[in-house]
Amino acid sequence: MARFEVPEGWTAQAYRFALDPTPTQLRGLASHAGAARFAHNHMLALVKATMDQRAAERSYGVPESELTPVLGWSLPALRRVWNQRKAWCAPWWGENSKEAYNTGLDALARGLEAWSTSRRGQRKGRAVGFPRFKTARAGKSVRFTTGTIRIEADRRHVTLPRLGAIRTHESTRKLARRIEAGTARILSATVRQDSAGRWHCALQVIVETKTRPAHARRSPHAVVGVDVGVKADALLVVASPDGVEVDRIPAPKSLTAAQSRLRALQRRAARQHGPYDFQTGTRRQPSRRWRTTQARIGGTHAHAAAVRRDVLHKATTALAQQHQVIVVETLNAAGMRSAGGARKRGLNRALADAALAEVRRMLGYKTRWYGSHLEEADRYFPSSKTCTGCGRRKPNLTLADRVFDCEHCGTRIDRDLGAAINLARLGEPNWGEQSPAGSGPVAGRGATHETEPAPAGDAAGNEASTPHHHPVDQTGTASPQGEAA
Repeated sequence: MARFEVPEGWTAQAYRFALDPTPTQLRGLASHAGAARFAHNHMLALVKATMDQRAAERSYGVPESELTPVLGWSLPALRRVWNQRKAWCAPWWGENSKEAYNTGLDALARGLEAWSTSRRGQRKGRAVGFPRFKTARAGKSVRFTTGTIRIEADRRHVTLPRLGAIRTHESTRKLARRIEAGTARILSATVRQDSAGRWHCALQVIVETKTRPAHARRSPHAVVGVDVGVKADALLVVASPDGVEVDRIPAPKSLTAAQSRLRALQRRAARQHGPYDFQTGTRRQPSRRWRTTQARIGGTHAHAAAVRRDVLHKATTALAQQHQVIVVETLNAAGMRSAGGARKRGLNRALADAALAEVRRMLGYKTRWYGSHLEEADRYFPSSKTCTGCGRRKPNLTLADRVFDCEHCGTRIDRDLGAAINLARLGEPNWGEQSPAGSGPVAGRGATHETEPAPAGDAAGNEASTPHHHPVDQTGTASPQGEAA
């Protein structure tokens, strides 16, 4: 299958809407998610059984040519076998869209490929384990790439295959206007349930490349450095190469603020009739009150995530619109939280609440949208430990030291502000000669690998607006893709 290429002058983007489904549609969404889980688990069991059978036959001395045939791990191969077995293993398969089963098979194919490449040493980051069976409590999601996917004319409904028109909590006019103008096309739709039990629909689209809005405020500082705060009260500190503090965005610390409520709810859940009996060591049916408490815990986490996401979106959009070159640190956020145990539990929570990798991820695609440029400093560039006055390093600076005092030139400056200034100076030589909009690495002057952290993979994650590789028609709806899975 040919890989879909985003046309010149267009970019991939996602629009996310909270859904307000009817009780019938809620059951349909749960059924689709359950179908995806069933297809994943059924084919995973078949893959494991085939591998075990071949291993047993080899131990008995069976010739290689007479072994049980290999089961392909690619999505087309898994889908072909599923189509042969679904009539007897899932006689109810016709109640859901074929995209539900394709979602589970696609997740299995990706997991098997990740495990295989990691095992051969061809995948960066930490070792990837063999795919595991999905439980009913796992995250529920379904992706639709074919069939009827559209925004209704009333701009309050999203139509999905087999589920029909589902009402949205907010207006879809922003996307609807772009589709009507011919500047956006829908590629796929992903429906997902959050920790609070609410369903959201993310529409992956390609849109014409944005220009800076006419109303966007232009900053006189074309090049800026951005330091992400962890222990301080500032989420982002933005500074120019000449030492001017351009902006200081307060940290919402939504997860920290929710800790007292979370502790109370978790203590309540521990006293209630949960799904596990610690006295007998057996599982049991949880009580309704325990389920209600778990829903409230999930809602608290969802609210904290929503507050954090709102602040990050507003801050990164302003940065991408107002400045030409933005320099950020390349932090191994997962590695920073991977060790330490209980003694650094508070720091690990602060790292998670700061969303270090999310800032870089958002700036990565928003700079492409608005024609600015993102540069990433070397992971070991000592931005916080370098004096902004004389350039000397202070290797014994700890995280508790919020003010940088230089013993050589007498410079005294806020630690985060100094780090932002040093980052901005990395991008200053490239001002005026940067590559097309997007992101790229920049060599850190004075970078060192003396304190390399333990490898923990890339913490930046994947961009949520990556398009699905299927063609679309001129109406903004994904076109059918052949035989049903």
